[in-house]
Amino acid sequence: MSIQELVVMEEVDYEGLPGGSLLDNLMAGAFAGIMEHTVMYPVDAIKTRMQIVNPTPQAVYSGIANAVTQISATEGARSLWRGIASVALGAGPAHAVYFSTYEFVKHKLGGNIGDEHHPFAVASAGACATIASDALMNPFDVVKQRMQMHGSTYTSIGDCAKQVYKTEGFRAFYISYPTTLAMTIPFTALQFTVYESLSKVLNPKKKYDPFSHCAAGGAAGAVAAAITTPLDVIKTLLQTKGNSPDMRIRNSTGLWDAAKIIREREGMKGFFRGIRPRIVTTMPSTAICWTSYEMAKYYLYGRNSSQS
Repeated sequence: MSIQELVVMEEVDYEGLPGGSLLDNLMAGAFAGIMEHTVMYPVDAIKTRMQIVNPTPQAVYSGIANAVTQISATEGARSLWRGIASVALGAGPAHAVYFSTYEFVKHKLGGNIGDEHHPFAVASAGACATIASDALMNPFDVVKQRMQMHGSTYTSIGDCAKQVYKTEGFRAFYISYPTTLAMTIPFTALQFTVYESLSKVLNPKKKYDPFSHCAAGGAAGAVAAAITTPLDVIKTLLQTKGNSPDMRIRNSTGLWDAAKIIREREGMKGFFRGIRPRIVTTMPSTAICWTSYEMAKYYLYGRNSSQS
């Protein structure tokens, strides 16, 4: 890259551009999604196990550190990475759709006009983005959580998908989709709104600034994760119910039925199982996701501007 191209990239107000091209957003989103999900995967595996209702005695953990120690000692540290291939396959395309939809809808709703804050456009764009991406990601997430469970016997993500389809049918891959949307739409709306709001404060000049992107992304993820944890617990029950020895759980029919089971078994505190690993996972992963996305966007937009 020449000095002239670097100068052009430095002068690009990439936040002020109308969302960039579809290809740029697809590539930036895919890069961000893969980075987000792979770096914090072991903590996500612990979160899944801690959210299981009526776990086996060998899978009861008092906290993140205890879970790491116990799992590493009894199953080996590699077990914390079981199912990551499912995330690697699904996260790239899902986040490509996620960010490209977000940028498109935000632009259409006037979210890129002037220096003013546009919370409605941002929240609406975030909601549309998650509806589209979750439709693609949900089956991969089901496979991931089945493989993360204690005592999982699946030999690969292909074997897991095949067995789930054979024993429970195609519906098993989407039974949690309504719950996922009920969780991720407010999660995404909150995340994008907090991120954009904090970015206005931390980066008023709207320049490429990894520190402000990282700080705003982490804070946005933590807030959204804490508020939506109850729905994440319900989602986990629905996505792992086929492997439960409890027939009441195996026969749960959807969001409200799963919520009723959790309330009956564990009370209101049951809806906040795994909140700490969820925040610990989400805070850095969203920071990584936004920083990666903004970095990719900065490079791609700047490259295109220098070529035009």
